[in-house]
Parts: sequence; C-alpha cells; structure tokens
Amino acid sequence: MTDPQPTLRALLGRRELTLRLASAEDELSPDALDEPLRWVHSSDLIDPTPFLADDLLLLTTGTQFVGVEENAARYREYVDRLRARGVRGLGFGTEVVRDGIPAGLVDACREARMPLFEVPYRTPFIALARANAEAIAAQGYARRTWALSAQRAISLAALRPDGLGATVAELARQLGAWVGLYDATGRPTHAAPYPAPEGGIADALAAEAGTVLRRGARAASTLEIAGHRVTLQTLGRGGHLRGLLAIVGAELDPEGRSVVTSVIAMAGLALEQNVGLDRARRALRTGLLHALLSNDPTLARRVSRELWGALPTAPVVVAVAVVAAARADAAADWLELRVAERRGALFYGRSSDGLVVVIPSDDGDTLPQLATLFDAAVGASDPTDYPAFSRAHTQAIAAARRAASGTVMPFADTTGGGMLAALDTLHARALADRRLAPLRDHDDQHGTTLTATVRTWLEHDARIDEAAQALGVHRHTVRARIAQAQQLLAVDLTSFPARAELWAALVATG
Repeated sequence: MTDPQPTLRALLGRRELTLRLASAEDELSPDALDEPLRWVHSSDLIDPTPFLADDLLLLTTGTQFVGVEENAARYREYVDRLRARGVRGLGFGTEVVRDGIPAGLVDACREARMPLFEVPYRTPFIALARANAEAIAAQGYARRTWALSAQRAISLAALRPDGLGATVAELARQLGAWVGLYDATGRPTHAAPYPAPEGGIADALAAEAGTVLRRGARAASTLEIAGHRVTLQTLGRGGHLRGLLAIVGAELDPEGRSVVTSVIAMAGLALEQNVGLDRARRALRTGLLHALLSNDPTLARRVSRELWGALPTAPVVVAVAVVAAARADAAADWLELRVAERRGALFYGRSSDGLVVVIPSDDGDTLPQLATLFDAAVGASDPTDYPAFSRAHTQAIAAARRAASGTVMPFADTTGGGMLAALDTLHARALADRRLAPLRDHDDQHGTTLTATVRTWLEHDARIDEAAQALGVHRHTVRARIAQAQQLLAVDLTSFPARAELWAALVATG
C-alpha cells in the first residue's frame, strides 16, 4: 500500500513515477527523506528562492546551467540558496535539456546533504505535484477519520461508571501520551498511564498546575517542563475554575487539538454538574456549623457521621480562614478533599467571617497548608471541647483579624499584651483619636503639654505629687493642667471609669 505521508520517500516509492534517488541516503541529513512536504514546485531560474515557500520540493530541467556545466561554484551557490530557503529536495528532469544529471550538481547536493533525484522524461512534473497533493489530502482524511474515531471512543469512555478516569485513560491511549487531570486546588486526581513520567516532572507539573489555577483565569499554554513538551488547559469558567488537564509528550495538530477540546468540554461539563451538589453540601455544612455554635454538637455529630465521618475528637482547635472571594471556592474544594482523605479528622463550614475549620488539637499541618496555598489569614482558637465551641469560634475570629495573609495566628499569641492589646485596631484608634482631639488641638494651638501631663499623671496612679516629680514641675502646675484637661474633655477625672477610658484611648493611639 502506498504511504499516504507527503514525504520525498513516499514519492520515491511510487512505482508509476519511476524516480531515482541520485544521492546516497547515508550521506543525507537525518530524516531528509521523511520530512513533510508542503508542495512541489518547478523552476529553471538560477535564483528561484524569492518565489518559493518553506518545506517544498523543487523540480528543474537544468536550463539555468546551459553553458556553465563545468562551473562547480555556480552549482554550489545554487544549492546553498535552496538549502537556506528551506527546500527539502531537488528533482532534475533528464532528457529535456540534457541527458543525466550534471556531475557538478551531484557534488554540490552531496556537500549540502540535500536529496537529489532524477525525474525521467516520461514522468511529467505535474505528476509529482499531483501525487504529493494526493498524499496531503490522504493524510488530512486519515487524521480527520482518526479524530472522529477518537472522539467516539472518548464519548463511550465518558459513559462508564468512572467517567472522568476512563476519559483521561482513553485520551492518553489515543494521543500516545501521558495525560493528567488536576482538581481546583492543583491536586492530581486522574492520570494515564499511571504514574506520571519520571525525571522530576510530576512535582514540576503539580507546581505549575497550582500556579495556573491560583490565577483563577481560563488559560491554555504549551511549555517545556523537565525536558518534556507539556500542554496545559484549564477546566471551567474564569473565576470558577474546576481543574486543569495536562498532556505530556504529544505534538498536537489541529485534529489532535479538536480531540483534546472535546475532552475539555466533557470534563468541564462533568465538573460543573457537581457544582449543584457541592452547593447543597456546603449549605448543609453551614447549617451544622450553626448547630455547633449553639454549643450542642448532638445534631452535627449525627449528620456528619452519616455523610463525612465523625466530627474530630476533642480537644479540637476551631479556626477561621479569611480567603479572597476569587479563591474561596478553591479553598473549600481543597478542604472537601481533605475531609475525604481524613474522615473523622476535619470538619469545615462557611460563615460570614470566613471558612470555619475544626481539627484535632494535634493536627499541625492543615492550617499552615491552607494559609500557604490560598494566601489566607487564619486565626486559631485555644484547644477546646464542643460545649465551648462558640467561645472558641470567637477566639478564632479575633485571631484572624490580627493574622497576616498566608499565616496562622493562634489566639494565645494575641493575648501577650493583655486586654489592652485588643485595642490595636483601626476602629479603636479612630475612636481614641476622636476622644483625645480636644487635648491635642489645644496643645497644638497654645504650645501646652496637656496630653503628656495627663498620660504621666495616669501612669502614676493619678497622684499629683509623683506626676509633678516625674515631669519636673510644681504640683500646682500639674493640678491646674489636669483641671484644664477635664474641662476640655468634659469628663470628671476623679472617677475611675473616666480615667480608665482616657487611659485606653492613650494606649490605642500609642
């Protein structure tokens, strides 16, 4: 059967063309006879390169060499121009201008390692062009037939019980490549053939997949990872990515890309169909979280045991993770997978304050990973039992407000400064600035030191003599300043609550 590939070897194999290779194959460039041909063209110009395209076969009768048959340099310059232009081979039509191929042309092609072949008089040049066009058409038909067959096989695979896994395996078989499917968090869920290619590519692929998915935008890219050609394609809608498909070791032509596109559509649809179920599951989790906040875990224990396994064993840590809205779904997906992997060791739900996570007190890796993967600000409570769940939740919220993005803040670390450390918030500072404004405005306008005097007086337990000594002024001066401060602030500083509020304002503003 005739080789349908549009190559010089295929043309030489067509018996009806009676072509003869004038070059020794072992003297040619590697794969010179097997490189694809885009077209066959004929020209007797001494320099036809301005009118040629890449990857074609040039035919000539040698008219341009009449009278210079012995000029070896003329042949070398001619062949070098063709090679530089990307011509795949040269056919010489004999018995038109002369018998046989000029020796100088044979030598020049040998030096350039360009294929040279003889086209006999009885074989018209148009026959070669037609034969190559037929091969191109046959190749296109074969590829389109393959694409339809592959899409049919993949569609049947999608109907199997493990639809996604079977689809990935069938795509890998059709492409003759490794195919991996990653979930919304960048975690590999399906691969074929299993495992991933060696050479460190598995870790590099997972890292790249995580990076692409965290951007949250739909994307398709082809790159090289650990020496392998890799094609990446996200699944789902922008801002709501459901996963990523990775293909290693495949050169995708238009037909191959069409097959991959069909898989992406089916996988994306399958993942989107799970969205409704996920939404219902998350609503149920939110309801159970409200039950836990009532400090009665009875209902949450019963439902959780049926669906996800028992609640984590007390003592537990309650955490609140504040995640950017664009990545909240991905973080919830990651927690869902964590629940499946560690049945009975994790519970989570959504609240207006963020993702609420419940873990055993000895779990030291879940919260740091959550913070790192999703750039979340995570606050963690002290270890607690379920009857004190609401208090632990309050602690977690307070700690989350002081946590930086990508970090975990234990509640215990927020209490080092005592109760007054809780005043270190934007709201508290704003209230304190407003409360102290009369004193500071008076000091700025009149050059007085009422604010400093009041601070020193309070630091010395509101004792006039000790404050005067610390300030280096007479006690009557301190007494007069405190009286003036009372008047400006419109408070009675002889009462402890008034002094405590003023001290809190001074602490909040530093």
